[in-house]
Amino acid sequence: MSAHRPAPVTRLYSVNGIDLAVHEWPAEGSAAPLVFAHATGFHGRVWGAIADAFPERAVYAIDLRGHGQSGGGPIDDWRIMASDVAGFLDQAGISGAVGIGHSMGAHTLLQVAADHPDAFKRLILFDPVILAPEFYAPGDPLYTADNPHPAIRRKRDFASPEAMMERFRTRDPYDLFDARVFEDYCRFGLAPALAGDGMELACSPEMEASVYASSRSNGALLDAVKQVAIPVLVVRAQHTDLQDFKSSPTWPALAEHLPQGTDLYRPDMTHFHPFQDPEDAARIIAEWAG
Repeated sequence: MSAHRPAPVTRLYSVNGIDLAVHEWPAEGSAAPLVFAHATGFHGRVWGAIADAFPERAVYAIDLRGHGQSGGGPIDDWRIMASDVAGFLDQAGISGAVGIGHSMGAHTLLQVAADHPDAFKRLILFDPVILAPEFYAPGDPLYTADNPHPAIRRKRDFASPEAMMERFRTRDPYDLFDARVFEDYCRFGLAPALAGDGMELACSPEMEASVYASSRSNGALLDAVKQVAIPVLVVRAQHTDLQDFKSSPTWPALAEHLPQGTDLYRPDMTHFHPFQDPEDAARIIAEWAG
């Protein structure tokens, strides 16, 4: 990978009643800026290794609502994430950007593109959490107050980022992560504990669990994507029958329903492709960003 760029400037944008934190790497070039959106439970700084590969481009890596340094608590509708991002883009005067999203962040950017056709000139979506239509059919809730998503039981308190690294370094799926990405995930994924000493997860277990619990909330996106007229690359990871975080959740036919969709199936990668091999992810972005 390229040498580290200087640390980003973190700015707060007031949107939908919260402060949305965006980590910004400026650049002098005239190429379209890159706008990054992360997966559930992560934060914008996990994109640092990939941002380093594009010194000629301005980069904006968002901490989505309830994650990283952004405000906001548990959600019940994924569309609020897209509304937040659209508000930031409008305030920052950004249009015609290249959007790069992973997992829930990829879902979010595609919804922004559907709602605001001038926001992006193209999208690169790593394993978006956009499932087949039957997933969004009416039915019993995935999780309830009496049966919450297991993420709510995550360990939230750590003495330091180093303690978090020590706990997770050899655990699945973190043992797959590139060393730089793993360190950034831990170092910037903690905040000073609200009560007592030490640190705690910046994305609370309650916030993370709420995102998973509301993952059926935006089935309307499957119709909205038919109007997204920009080039969209859907990078799908290995798909298995295992109900784990490493298998791709992406509807295999998603790209076919996009007017300019391209499907790239990468069975050699897990759902954590950008963290597993940021150099490969940067290569894909460079080839597609234009």
